[in-house]
Amino acid sequence: MTGYRKTGTGAEKLQLRAWLRLLACSKMIEGDIRSRLRSEFSTTLPRFDVLAQLDAAGGTLSMGEISERLMVTNGNVTTLIDAMEKDHLVARKPHPEDRRSTLIALTRGGRKLFDTMVPVHQQWIAEAMQGLTRTDLQILTSLLEKLKASVRSADIA
Repeated sequence: MTGYRKTGTGAEKLQLRAWLRLLACSKMIEGDIRSRLRSEFSTTLPRFDVLAQLDAAGGTLSMGEISERLMVTNGNVTTLIDAMEKDHLVARKPHPEDRRSTLIALTRGGRKLFDTMVPVHQQWIAEAMQGLTRTDLQILTSLLEKLKASVRSADIA
């Protein structure tokens, strides 16, 4: 970040440097995944994320649950689900207990696409992290858990 103020304590500078490295790595990996999903599966990362959340939930979630899990607005989810329904990846179903709510379910086509993408996606992540040893990954995971707890306790998320 050119022109960023160079003030603060050594700890504050280190915190900022760590944040910028974390952000850069996240953006690089995400950009690569987005590009590969588009070129190899003609799909988008948000669609993959919806399919992944539905899969993790056993195949069905409400619109609100999808929105919450993806950390996006209900409006964004509605537009995304509309397009995915049109492509026969998901189907809307009435909620059995709440007439105001709609459930979103994986279709056979959505399941087939997701099952095809999962091992390829896992390989892409492995490639991105190939420079890290198992021990490095364990340490990184542990540190990220500590960061997540710190963020939660600071109540900024």
